[in-house]
Amino acid sequence: MKAFNKKRSGAEISRFEAMNCIPMKNRQAHETRGEDGLLLLSYPIEIRPWIAGWFRRFGVSSDGDRIKKLQLDELGTTVWDLLDGSRSVGDVIRLFTAMQRLHPKEATVAVTLFLRELGKRGLIGLR
Repeated sequence: MKAFNKKRSGAEISRFEAMNCIPMKNRQAHETRGEDGLLLLSYPIEIRPWIAGWFRRFGVSSDGDRIKKLQLDELGTTVWDLLDGSRSVGDVIRLFTAMQRLHPKEATVAVTLFLRELGKRGLIGLR
């Protein structure tokens, strides 16, 4: 018997449904484009109450939200730029495949893993 059973929140969706979802950028994310054309994303993270209590014990200020930054590479910047609020995940993958001249399976893996990471960080949501 496993000590920790991780339950999934919500029902799983099919691959077809996932490819038809539309990724939406977090409106609180701020984009800064460097001279090299790559993006630096800045976004607020919420400090959980128990962490704020820990900060107070050690005299560290935990006022409000903190800002976190994520530097995107060339491929990440390309995918981020393709997220316009009207393209589905499948559309983004197809465009990314053509732009980067990749094999469709390789592009699918790269884009879906990147979108999953953006979702974990709260930078995108799926509609």
